[in-house]
Amino acid sequence: MSSHSAAGSVPPYPGVSSAATADALRPRGFARSPRPRGPYPRAPLPRSLRWRSLVWRGRFVVVAACVGVAASAALHVAAPPPTRTVPVVVTAHAVQAGAALERSDVRVARVPPELAPTGAATAVSGVAGATVAVPLEGGTPLVAGVLAPRDVHGPAGTVVAAVRFADPAAARLLSAGMRVDVVAATAEGATGRTVARRALVLPTPAEAVRSRTGSGGLLGGGGGDGEMPPVLLAVQPDEATSVAGASASALLSAIVVP
Repeated sequence: MSSHSAAGSVPPYPGVSSAATADALRPRGFARSPRPRGPYPRAPLPRSLRWRSLVWRGRFVVVAACVGVAASAALHVAAPPPTRTVPVVVTAHAVQAGAALERSDVRVARVPPELAPTGAATAVSGVAGATVAVPLEGGTPLVAGVLAPRDVHGPAGTVVAAVRFADPAAARLLSAGMRVDVVAATAEGATGRTVARRALVLPTPAEAVRSRTGSGGLLGGGGGDGEMPPVLLAVQPDEATSVAGASASALLSAIVVP
């Protein structure tokens, strides 16, 4: 027997391929089995392996998210706690004595509680329409004493001005209903000038009376020092500006007139 027969293979004929020779010698009724063509089908992965594969593919995203959370937590711990503040109503700009406050004249500032003045207004609605008793610079807190009480007002067409006279003893002699001329004089002895005529003395507010013997304030002075609070006068609007300017650079005196 030839080597090809011993090996169990079919020797090719000249000019005929081995595959064609095998098909010719295959018994009838036996079909040629088709060759599988790739890619071969894969068995589905278990669910646990699928989850692990997804996590592995997204590991960089997970690591970045963890680093971001850790950094945010570290910043939150390292940041100082927010400072506690309270609202205080202050003047938005300089306001003359006798002026009626409008909402545009004031603003709300936030300050630490230990710096907030006692009795300061905390809402704009509480001071809108109030009359300023003394000249105020911008940023001045509105506390008791710098505003005239709402029930204190002069005749129609006048404004209320708070005047601190140079002689407290003479100021104590004034009473509500008197008419006075306000004279401004300099310390050098120059001739005085009249800055308000026939100003009407108004009742002294209860807050100012209490400040004479109380803890004091911007107007009342220290406790028990006997400092006289300002005298409230009803003056013409243009005179209020003159009185306010004179009070900053001159000594004011009152002359009682009929």
